[in-house]
Amino acid sequence: MLAITPGEPAGVGPDLVITLAQENHPDAWVVLADPDMLMARAKILGLPLEVCASATGKGGSLMVRSVPLQAPVNPGRLDTANVPGVLNALSAAIDGCLAGEFHALVTGPLQKSVINDAGVAFTGHTEFLRDRAGVGDVLMLLVGGSMQVALVTTHLPLRDVPAAITKDRVATKLQLLIDGLVQRFQVAKPRVLVTGLNPHAGESGYLGSEEIDVIRPVCDRFRTAGHAVIGPLPADTAFAPHQLANVDAVLAMYHDQGLPVLKHASFGDAVNVTLGLPFVRTSVDHGTALDIAGSGRADVGSLKAALALADRLK
Repeated sequence: MLAITPGEPAGVGPDLVITLAQENHPDAWVVLADPDMLMARAKILGLPLEVCASATGKGGSLMVRSVPLQAPVNPGRLDTANVPGVLNALSAAIDGCLAGEFHALVTGPLQKSVINDAGVAFTGHTEFLRDRAGVGDVLMLLVGGSMQVALVTTHLPLRDVPAAITKDRVATKLQLLIDGLVQRFQVAKPRVLVTGLNPHAGESGYLGSEEIDVIRPVCDRFRTAGHAVIGPLPADTAFAPHQLANVDAVLAMYHDQGLPVLKHASFGDAVNVTLGLPFVRTSVDHGTALDIAGSGRADVGSLKAALALADRLK
């Protein structure tokens, strides 16, 4: 059984789930959401939808486990009243994965701002999953086309990134990436390219010392232990085709260092994977797209890819 959470109900998450449900699909999907919200959105989209208590796999039907929302949903309009229902659905899905009821979780996009506006400190799915699952740390990995890019830091203001690049953090994230490639992606001996933090990877210390003081010593330690680790390399050349041809994944230092390259190459088909959890979790690579919610123009490519990858991962 594969659990799906549509995410922010005013965004495109419900549109994507309903649109994909029009096709015949595996009968092991269960959507944790408010069934009235789904039916109302299907009506807006002009698509047939049958909400079922058990799986059928037929086009136009969805197995739904009811998690009520507190207020009616208007596409494109955020409402803090619905934040508890959104988080309840996500929590129930995580708990089901931890209990072995679901083998994987696929999540639609959340709107961080409305969750924080509701008084809930929230930095993202990744951190919420980590805390709910009770694990020490997790790793965000984006998979798109032939590229796999993981992040040492995720949702931090850029001014806070250098202080967060510590030996312990880089080593933990690198180990999570290697373990995840082995355990989830079945890569026997992962080859990982590690980027520097500064332009030109610090230019021998003239443009920053993080590479000398932090990143290179960690890479050296992993190489000494027998791991195939390259770097730290300058980020502006790390994603050149000849570099990527020789590695299984890239470990970038911060969000907008690694992800723009991957999303340029595969936006709409990329998948967000959380490594380090005791279950498989994948997600779309885009946001809530409030401006097109309910219009029928949302592209289902990333959700379809996230479902396919969740089925494939061990």
